[in-house]
Amino acid sequence: MHYPLVSIIVPFKNTANYLPECLDSILEQSYANFELIIVNDHSTDSSKAIVESYAKKDSRIFSYNTNGQGIIDALQFAYSKSKGTYVTRMDSDDIMVPNKLELMVTALQNTGNGHIALGQVSYFSKEGISNGYYSYEKWLNKLTRIGTNFSEIYKECVIPSPCWMVSRVDFDLCGGFNSNIYPEDYDLAFRFYQKKLKCIPCNQILHLWRDYDDRTSRTSKHYAENYFLDLKMSYFLKIDYHTDRNLVVWGAGKKGKQIAQKLIDQNISFNWICNNKKKIGKHIYGIEMQQFLLLNTLPNPQIIVTVANKDEQRFIRAFLHKLAFKAAEDYFFFC
Repeated sequence: MHYPLVSIIVPFKNTANYLPECLDSILEQSYANFELIIVNDHSTDSSKAIVESYAKKDSRIFSYNTNGQGIIDALQFAYSKSKGTYVTRMDSDDIMVPNKLELMVTALQNTGNGHIALGQVSYFSKEGISNGYYSYEKWLNKLTRIGTNFSEIYKECVIPSPCWMVSRVDFDLCGGFNSNIYPEDYDLAFRFYQKKLKCIPCNQILHLWRDYDDRTSRTSKHYAENYFLDLKMSYFLKIDYHTDRNLVVWGAGKKGKQIAQKLIDQNISFNWICNNKKKIGKHIYGIEMQQFLLLNTLPNPQIIVTVANKDEQRFIRAFLHKLAFKAAEDYFFFC
């Protein structure tokens, strides 16, 4: 087996309580040919001292301070210092399982460029894991197990961050960390999708996600719901929307209204449907709400589904299936 260099990119800020466990999990990898590019994003705790103590003991660790501000600047700076044939990310509060790098490198070597190596993930927390996070973990791992992650990219981030690895060639093709759009991990997933990289199935847990109250994804405004929806709509209109088809929004709840407003703001015409008898015939933002049965007669529709209720989603999928509509081509679930 050939052992190409792997660049592990790690930004950190005030994670002193978790860094030793994270760094130990990296240094204990069964795959040894890696460089750890770790960048301090203005920490005010003992994080920097911890990293420097590890760097003195292991020549594979390269420690830097960023002159920028925030995780995106740190990622961009770290990548500029990297040299690996393969590229992956790591969060400074998470844990790698011992054979994570080995399995990912092997997967990429077996498939070649144009692919993303993935792993299943598992949350852990002293306080226990909420039903919402457990559901996300279960859903994401199901996609990863069969490599169909991109089929539901408009629901949530379908690339388990930071449990992915790609060749440097493919990473650069997708723009690397150059984008300044938040949430940065979801934006990167969309760029992988846009460049048609293929997900390599994986049936093993390779990464442990730590959850705690002041984790960045919980506290930063950059990970608020409106950022996610803006990102979804931007890439949908760029990648999958066809102007010669009849665009349809299914659902008039909070997300349906938000999407409708965004389409109106961009002067994009659409039909608005639902299966709620109380709303049919009413006008919202000047647009009449129509019955979902409109799809029986509307020529060549393309549907954004914004209904979150699981039972309703099953009904919608069954109805669209009867019409021979194809997922991720004719219809897209945004919830």
